[in-house]
Amino acid sequence: CIPKVYFTFDNVDTEICIMRKPDLAAVIADKADISKDKAAEVLNALLSQVTAAVSKGESVSLIGFGSFERRSRAARTGKNPQTGATIQIAASNTVAFKAGKALKEAVNK
Repeated sequence: CIPKVYFTFDNVDTEICIMRKPDLAAVIADKADISKDKAAEVLNALLSQVTAAVSKGESVSLIGFGSFERRSRAARTGKNPQTGATIQIAASNTVAFKAGKALKEAVNK
């Protein structure tokens, strides 16, 4: 994966590999024995369909990987961290992801 991000926390240098969309498409192409362009097309189609479904309020469940759903946030009162002034935060929708069992197990190995 490229680029790599380096940071220091508690005097320990840490390197994080960030997999971007083209990197994922390349892995898909290799695993499925298809061209990178075709893999990128498939990945874009998948992401487009997940986006469309969740934006309509539907839940998308990929067994073993996880599920995506739209959640609503109510309007609320907050504080401006710089001034301390009270502000009104408008109601909004957000996307929630809940990891599936297989993904949780893979991460905790």
